[in-house]
Amino acid sequence: MLVQFTVRPGQGEASGFDLGDMQWTGELGESGSAGQSPDQGMMIYPSVTQLLDYLGNLFAGRTQVGVYTGTDTSFKLTFRRIKEGISVAGPSGPLSLLPPDELAGTVLSAAEELARTHLGSLPSDGVADDYLAALNDFRLLVAP
Repeated sequence: MLVQFTVRPGQGEASGFDLGDMQWTGELGESGSAGQSPDQGMMIYPSVTQLLDYLGNLFAGRTQVGVYTGTDTSFKLTFRRIKEGISVAGPSGPLSLLPPDELAGTVLSAAEELARTHLGSLPSDGVADDYLAALNDFRLLVAP
């Protein structure tokens, strides 16, 4: 599975509420927020923070199935823990079925890449702190 989080260009000065997109590509299909009608762009930093917290609950066994919705968007993904692993589905159907550690590593890499490329440009308005806290908690949860 390939996961990518991006910030949309041309929004002026960087803020913690910049719009961005998610792209999820698996062996069974793909789902993304970019180019949809109506627009499914989301406040990318709060959305990834929320995703990390949500997946943390899934990996810890506190939830077995649920629908994740980004912040200020209609973009949705369904995650289901089953015997064979975790299934990921978008609105059009299944994207992937993979082991929890593989999903965790993929999402962690995408979240770290977003942090590496964009987080330093954000003002200190709390969004970056929340993002980094969620990222650190997620790292600890999924560390081997």
